Amino acid sequence: MNTPTDHVGPPLWLLAELTYRCPLQCPYCSNPLDFAHHDQELSTEQWLDVLSQGRAMGAAQLGFSGGEPLVRQDLPELIAGARELGYYSNLITSGLGLTEAKVQDFARAGLDHIQVSFQASDPELNNAVAGSRKAFDQKLAMARAVKDAGYPMVLNFVVHRHNIHQMADILALCENLGADYVELATCQYYGWAFANREGLMPSRAQLVTAEATVNRFRNQLAERDHPMKVIFVTPDYYEERPKACMNGWGSLFLTVAPDGTALPCHSARLLPIDFPNVTASPLEDIWYRSPGFNHYRGDSWMPEPCRSCDEKDKDFGGCRCQAYLLTGNADNADPVCSKSAHHDRILAARTAADHATAGLEDLIYRNADNSNVFCRG
Repeated sequence: MNTPTDHVGPPLWLLAELTYRCPLQCPYCSNPLDFAHHDQELSTEQWLDVLSQGRAMGAAQLGFSGGEPLVRQDLPELIAGARELGYYSNLITSGLGLTEAKVQDFARAGLDHIQVSFQASDPELNNAVAGSRKAFDQKLAMARAVKDAGYPMVLNFVVHRHNIHQMADILALCENLGADYVELATCQYYGWAFANREGLMPSRAQLVTAEATVNRFRNQLAERDHPMKVIFVTPDYYEERPKACMNGWGSLFLTVAPDGTALPCHSARLLPIDFPNVTASPLEDIWYRSPGFNHYRGDSWMPEPCRSCDEKDKDFGGCRCQAYLLTGNADNADPVCSKSAHHDRILAARTAADHATAGLEDLIYRNADNSNVFCRG
């Protein structure tokens, strides 16, 4: 049986969540429901120190995310610092707040990659989901600016029951924009998405139709020898075995939240675990020796049926956040697994999705007012 610290390598992927501030109100945002009570942010100097420590440990890829990272005025300085340290850096953005001048500034500072997110293939739905009347036109303009600047164009669509019927139009838009990579990420239910699950989860019929549409489009791309790559990420709730969440707890990925809390994934702060802060502990101590990062390493923590499962070295017991949200105990097997004693909760969610009638107006949108409501319970 593996112990928590057996074979622990360095964090290869560092996600810098620079801020929880964001001009959009997406109801599937993965930020914590109580983000309004997390208003502290690391300074420029503190972030540069975190990046330096991570690189010294072996981290090679760096993501700047949020919230919306563009609200940080020091983003060019952080990009330049990442370049000097030798990171391959990626900006994950809604495009709001981006300009052609900033795209060029970021390129000069050494940014390697920009991913622009969309909410739908048409202005009306995109702007309704985003909570911004100008979002769609801005995203179109900035996607083109990214392409013109010589970056690979990487587009992301979070797919849910209110836009999944647009799959053919979404793919056509991506091709029209000259996308190099497209991620169609069917909604995963954490943060605000979990609070809105009944209104966001597509039915099985919707999912089957969408996946067939994607596969036809892929075949058409191949027939034309078109280089665009399309990734379709199915929701965990329609699987019978859990994903190897983050490739295993504390295995490759290290997230630092805006206030400096270090996490094994961006959703983990919802767990009843005391995670360390980079302002109080060196990153190396946090990664290798902190109780929080060792909590679910190895397999000694696993209960049945995971402990005796011959797939535990593939899926590592699944997602701890999902287990906690669905069962109230993060130690439990991920309910996505058909072997889980709580798999009936996944089946019930699928049935509910087949009969759901909630509209966009029924969703709880991500904003400070609603966050304060969640904080008050």
